[in-house]
Order: sequence, then C-alpha cells, then structure tokens
Amino acid sequence: MKAGAPPLMRLDDLRKSYRLRRGLTDRLRGINRGVTAVDGVSLSIQRGGILGLVGESGCGKSTLAQLIVGLLEPTGGKILWDGANLKTLAGSARLEYRRGVQMVFQDTHSSLNPRKRIRTILTEALAARGLHKPDRAPRVATLLRQVGLDAQLLDRFPHELSGGQRQRVGIARALAMEPALLVADEPVSSLDVSLQGQIINLLRQLNEDLGLTIVLISHDLAVVARVCDSIAVMYAGRVVESGIPDQVLTTPRHPYTQALLDAVPRGLERRGRKRGVLPVEAGATQGGCHFRARCALAQSVCTEQDPALRPSGPNHDVACLMAL
Repeated sequence: MKAGAPPLMRLDDLRKSYRLRRGLTDRLRGINRGVTAVDGVSLSIQRGGILGLVGESGCGKSTLAQLIVGLLEPTGGKILWDGANLKTLAGSARLEYRRGVQMVFQDTHSSLNPRKRIRTILTEALAARGLHKPDRAPRVATLLRQVGLDAQLLDRFPHELSGGQRQRVGIARALAMEPALLVADEPVSSLDVSLQGQIINLLRQLNEDLGLTIVLISHDLAVVARVCDSIAVMYAGRVVESGIPDQVLTTPRHPYTQALLDAVPRGLERRGRKRGVLPVEAGATQGGCHFRARCALAQSVCTEQDPALRPSGPNHDVACLMAL
C-alpha cells in the first residue's frame, strides 16, 4: 500500500434501506415502514491494504459487503471505483469492475455448487474470465498452489471436502477472476479454531504476494487486529470509529468500541477484574445519537445531536460527542 495513493474504492454517504411488508392496518392507513441497514457510510479502501470491518450481528456489515461487490443497489450515496462513479460505468468498464471485485462467502456449504466437481467450479470461473480453453488446466493448477490445496481434490465434490478446504476453493474461485479487491464476509466464522488461523494466514499471504486489496468482515477483534492495516467499527448501519489497529483497539474513543473490547475473553490473570456489560438493544432511537440508549456516557446533548465521524487524532476518526 503506497502512502498518499488514491483509494481503490471510495464509499460516499452510502445508504441501503428496505421496505417492510405492510399489515392490513398499515395498508388501510397508507403507512409505509422500512429499515435502514446501511446509514450513511463513508469509507476509503486503500489499494493494497486490508480493511477490517467489525461489529455485532445485524449492524450492516454483510449488507455493506454486498453493496461493494454490486449484489445490491444502494438507496443513496455513491461508490467510486478507481475514481469513477459506479452508476456511470457501462460496457467494458462495468465488466472490469464486476471482474475486479470478488467475494468470499461465509457459508462454505451453500457458496459452492454441490453437483459440480472442484475442477468444474474453477474451470467455469476461468471461462467466465475469458481465458482460452488450452490455458485453463495450467491456471487451475496455479490457483490450487496459491491456496494450498492438492491437485487430487479436483475430482471431488464440495461435500467430500472439509470446511477449510471448501473455503480455500471459494478463495481460489475468486482469484480466478484476477480481482483487485477481495471482500471476505466472515470467512472463518463457520470453521474450527484450528482452521481459522490457516485461512487468515492465507489471506495475508495473498495480500503480500499479489498486492490484493482485501475487506475482511468479522466480529472477531483478535483476527482483525492480527492482519488488518485499518479498522472500521460499525453500529446500527454506521461507522462509529475508524483508524489503524494500534489506535482503535488500544485506545478506543467510542463507547461501543470499548464495549466490544471489554467483551473479549481475558486471560486467567484478569478473570477477577470486573467487566462492563453492554445493555441489550432497546429498539430504534429517534433523533440524536443512535447508541445513546446503550451508552453509559450519554448526556442530554446526545438526544439532540447526531454525531458525525470526525478526526480524533492522526489516522483516527470517531463519531461520539463525548470523545471530541
């Protein structure tokens, strides 16, 4: 990652809302109800870096991932790919974006076609990339080496592989498109602990060897701290804190980030230390800070002002009125 280089992708006030199914009473009254999964996210994804996106379940991480790879259309805001607005891309430029951004899914069972052998899965990806037929077999062999798989697995079906092997196949399929950006949505959450480290090490190695830009979505702060160059913490569809791991995870400024870190299991020597408990979500808040109902630091001003993400130090931004 080159310092000062323009970002590979820029998210500018990105939003995604869903309309909820209306009941009879709402239909009679003409009331429309909805939920906002991504609420004004602005982020820069630096070329050649690894961005960690963390937060509890339901905070909008996976929806944001699908917006990045084009599986969903945003309700508002814009996505800039290599400086160009995605809405303006067409023809070959749009195709290059589709090829250049690939995703590794969380569920290793449903992300691979159970009726096709591994050889077919990888070959079809290469065909979609436009690689000539004589060149596909050597490229499949190269992909297997890159993800650490044996060629003997090519004639097996996905159910005949372990979870870690299936995830490596998913990564190889993504690499077949020669992407510039890889979005990994909880890639190790369904794996045994013994396999999680192997997949994380693989992603880091691909980043170093290929210069591959990676967005790593996870709820595991230890994983993110281990491999990421930058971190963004999401809550209720928004980024509430971002920066480099040494700052965000060592000196967190937002109460939500502090609560996430406090929930991480400690060693035996810290078991006697009292840990804070984050209150359960009390439903949507109207106006003001979205986190105030669960925040121990909330003041009256938090009901009046909705904090924006602002600098709180070098390479460290936070959206909290009490931290500024």
